[in-house]
Amino acid sequence: MSHVTTHILDTALGAPARGVPVRLESAADERRTSWRTVAEGRTNDDGRVPELGPERLADGTYRLVFDTAAYFAADGRTGFFPEVTVTFDLAEEQAHYHVPLLLSPYSYSTYRGS
Repeated sequence: MSHVTTHILDTALGAPARGVPVRLESAADERRTSWRTVAEGRTNDDGRVPELGPERLADGTYRLVFDTAAYFAADGRTGFFPEVTVTFDLAEEQAHYHVPLLLSPYSYSTYRGS
């Protein structure tokens, strides 16, 4: 299993968000002024990216970048946020990090899942 996983629920539709491009990046410097791509994926029919990156990552600052504009455009909707970026600190190298996204065209929220 990937060290970091995610899933997206479209709260406006009450359904998983399918086909959303997702990118996992790591901070390339301490000031977080540049980033490097670790992995890329797309949500499946259940709104999940089951294999997003390696099984183990070093501690540090990471972010998930969700291409929400592509998702909304695919079914003719327009969203206020063309991209959602969730930045987090991975401090426990042995712990699993699950970062869900609850999404609608005009809002989003996230949390550390299990």
